[in-house]
Amino acid sequence: MRWMMPFIAACFLIAAASTAMAEENCRVCHRVATSGIHAALACKDCHGNDGTTTPDPASAAHKAKGCTSCHNGYGRLFDHAMATRTREKQFVKKTFAKADPHFFDRNCQSCHLRGCTDCHGGSGHSLAQARDRNCFACHRGYFVGSEYYGMAPREDSLRYQRGETAYGETFLKMLPDVHAEAGIACSSCHTMQSLIAGARTAKGCLDCHKPSKKVLEHRIKGHLERMECYACHSAWGAQEYGTFYLRFTDSPSQQDYRLKTVNGNYVKSAYLKKQDAPPLGVNARGMVTPIRPQFIAYFSDIRNDMVVGEENRLLTASWKAFFPHTVRRGTVMCDGCHDAPRRFIMEGKEDRIYRLQDDGMKLPSFWDRTGQKVMNGDFLSPARYRAMTEKNAAYQRAYVEKWKKLTDRVENSSLP
Repeated sequence: MRWMMPFIAACFLIAAASTAMAEENCRVCHRVATSGIHAALACKDCHGNDGTTTPDPASAAHKAKGCTSCHNGYGRLFDHAMATRTREKQFVKKTFAKADPHFFDRNCQSCHLRGCTDCHGGSGHSLAQARDRNCFACHRGYFVGSEYYGMAPREDSLRYQRGETAYGETFLKMLPDVHAEAGIACSSCHTMQSLIAGARTAKGCLDCHKPSKKVLEHRIKGHLERMECYACHSAWGAQEYGTFYLRFTDSPSQQDYRLKTVNGNYVKSAYLKKQDAPPLGVNARGMVTPIRPQFIAYFSDIRNDMVVGEENRLLTASWKAFFPHTVRRGTVMCDGCHDAPRRFIMEGKEDRIYRLQDDGMKLPSFWDRTGQKVMNGDFLSPARYRAMTEKNAAYQRAYVEKWKKLTDRVENSSLP
C-alpha cells in the first residue's frame, strides 16, 4: 500500500502534463493570441481534442458545435430565418429565378448567419459581447436596422455616395428612433432567447407603454383595436420603388454604369428611393401597418451590348408589411391617413407624377395596386378605406381638437 499513493499521484501528474502538453502542442504551430471573454479557455475547449479537431468551431455548417458544447440550446439559431434563408430562397425561386436560375447564389450571399462570430467578433480568438454595430453588418441600407439611429440609404449612383459613413455605407442623416436616443440597444427587445425561439422580438410596444387617454388618438377605439402602434408613430421609412437588375455578357458597356452595386456581371440600381412616411396596408394580424415594396423588380439580359428578349421584364411587384424602427412621439395629422388615397396605394390617375407605362415599366403606378400584392398581408380594402374617410361628426370634433391643441402651443407674435 505504501507504493500505491505515490503511484496514484504520479498518474494525476501525468494526466495534467498531457493536457498541458496538448495545449502547448497547438501553440507550437498556431501562433495565435486569444483575447476577450474566452481568453482563458484552452484550445481544446472550443476546437476539440487532437483526434476530433474542428477548424471553425463557431461555423453554422455544423451548428457551431464548438460553442454549443457550453452554450446549450444556441444551436437552434441555425434552424431559423437568420441562417436558413428559406423564405428568401422561396421568394427568389418564384421571381428572379425565372430569369436566372442561379440568381440567389450570384446576388444574395452577403448576409445571413454564417456562424457565431458574425455577431461576436470577426475572429474567434477575440470574442466579445454582441453590440448594435454587429447587427448593422447586415441590418442596414434597405433592410430594417440602421434607420434606428437615423441612417437612410442614399441613391445608388457613385456621385451620391458622399457624406457620413457607417457600417460600410454612406447615409442620409434622418431622425433617429426615440428609443435609440434613450440609449436602448437592439438586444433590449431582440433578446437571444427570442432569436433562439425564431421570434422576431421578445417585446411589443404595449409591454412597456400604456396608451395615455390624454392623447386624442389614443381615445379613438378604432386606432387601438385596428392599428399597430408604429402605423402612426413611425416618422419615416426607407422605400425603394423600381429595382433594376441588368445582367451583362460580353458587353463593354457595363463599365459605363458608375453604381455602388456591381456584382460580377450584374448591375443593380433603383428607379426611386424615398425616406418619408411609408404607405399603409394590413399585416397578417389584420392590423393597419406600414408597408413598402419588397421588390418591384425589373430584369434585362444584355449580351454583346444588345438586349436579349424583353427589356425591363417585370419579375415581381411584391410589397411587405414591416416595422420601421423610426418611432417618434408625434404623429401625422388626421388627413395624413383619412384623406390620403395614395398612402393606401389607391392613387388617382390625375395625381400621378411618375408615368411608368410611358417608360415601358408595365405598372400604371407604384401607388396603384393593380398587378401588385403584399406578401405577408394585404392592401387595405377599398370598402374599409371609404369607411375610414367618412367625415362624420366624431371625426370633425377630433379634427378641431387636434388643430386647437397645435395652435394653442404657438404664441401670438402680434402681441406686444
